[in-house]
Amino acid sequence: MRARLHALLAALWGGFLLCVALAAAPSAFAVLERTVAGLYVGRLFSVEAEVSLAAALLAILFERRHARDALDASRPVPALSAELLLAAAALFCTVAGYYALQPLMAQARAGTGVASFAALHGVSLGFFGLKGLAVLALAWRLMSRLSPGAAS
Repeated sequence: MRARLHALLAALWGGFLLCVALAAAPSAFAVLERTVAGLYVGRLFSVEAEVSLAAALLAILFERRHARDALDASRPVPALSAELLLAAAALFCTVAGYYALQPLMAQARAGTGVASFAALHGVSLGFFGLKGLAVLALAWRLMSRLSPGAAS
């Protein structure tokens, strides 16, 4: 049951990231004035970052529990599984891509930053893309773990 919840968490998280990236953010800029769209998308990514922090921590806890259960059953399990590394990578991308870059982007918008807004936005976009790939790979691997051979 826990393995299914872990896979569901990763799948929902991946779907959420895809909705933000492919539907919500582009649609805002398509129908709203640029300034209003920017404020809306900024809030959207703030919510996404909070959701991603919670989902990444839950995924890491699920993975650590999976490793402990495997040890209790006397099955060999690596200390750092690919699933744990993918969840940690997504956590890193969230912290670096949102929480570290947002203050710098605000400074750049005010004209006092060390880099241009466009450059920081590009780096932030790169971290978001990497996080999305990590989460989707995590969901894929967890589904494969549930039914070996079905998703290979």
